[in-house]
Amino acid sequence: METKTAKLLVIIGPTAVGKTKLSIELAKRFNGEVISGDSMQVYKGMDIGTAKITEAEKEGIPHYLIDIKEPDEPFNAAEFQDCVNQIIPEIHKRGKLPIIVGGTGLYIQSVIYDYHFSEAPSDPGYRSQLERQVEEEGIEPVFAKLRAIDPESAERIHPNNVRRVIRALEIHHCTGKTMSEQLSGQPNRLKYDTAIIGLTMDREKLYNRINERVDLMISQGLVDEVRFFHEKGLRDCGSIQAIGYKELYAYFDGELSLEEAIALLKQNSRRYAKRQLTWFRNKMDVSWIDMTDTDNFSKKLDEISAFIAGKLSLKANK
Repeated sequence: METKTAKLLVIIGPTAVGKTKLSIELAKRFNGEVISGDSMQVYKGMDIGTAKITEAEKEGIPHYLIDIKEPDEPFNAAEFQDCVNQIIPEIHKRGKLPIIVGGTGLYIQSVIYDYHFSEAPSDPGYRSQLERQVEEEGIEPVFAKLRAIDPESAERIHPNNVRRVIRALEIHHCTGKTMSEQLSGQPNRLKYDTAIIGLTMDREKLYNRINERVDLMISQGLVDEVRFFHEKGLRDCGSIQAIGYKELYAYFDGELSLEEAIALLKQNSRRYAKRQLTWFRNKMDVSWIDMTDTDNFSKKLDEISAFIAGKLSLKANK
């Protein structure tokens, strides 16, 4: 099957907006299989903090790119792209519809627009210089350099993710181009026959749902989940920079009280949702669906199904 005629459904949106529930219902209606488009759900054991779908919630729908990495292993957009480029044809061969569901914008973009991740040159000496500066002065002055050179990457990369901050500076040092400039030069033609559904919601209601989700995570045992990794000595890796983990690490390190850590977790989750919405609106051609009226989910599901059936020339199962 040629990629231009191969069909692909993408469901994006901010955290806590209802992507998981909708994806299962659409997978049942359109004979689909789900590919996680979340950069943190790849990690084993990081279940509560990433709102990972449970086996019961899957309702028998196959899911991919969940629990494929140990928390101390790296994972990036290029590897995600490689994995998905293998999975999508396999799903098509079974006569199924691939459905990418998630909130990690760059990862999803890399697949649907077929980005080319060329290995930028490196400068070990410059990298060591930045690493020494972080050791001596902390991350703040180094992150300030990134913010001045490449504010878009600084918005996307958390300052605690020292490795990615340094890499972004190294790319600019070696090429004269920022990481954002390199990404903006990527193709913007869709690789597949794609329908991109974006879920949005009244901001106040979304923020309330995020706060409630954090409270639910705490009641489900998030503190113990994070304590397990903290006691194993897991640090300085991408997984622990995830929202929900870095805040509780600060609690375990004695930098915050538990109440302060939970409040910061809620705040960071709300800010992340705002960044997600901004990214999707600026970077992708999305058909937005307002999910504020959650009482009429079945009606909304019918509307979304009708749109997908028309967009991808598919027939929905009843």
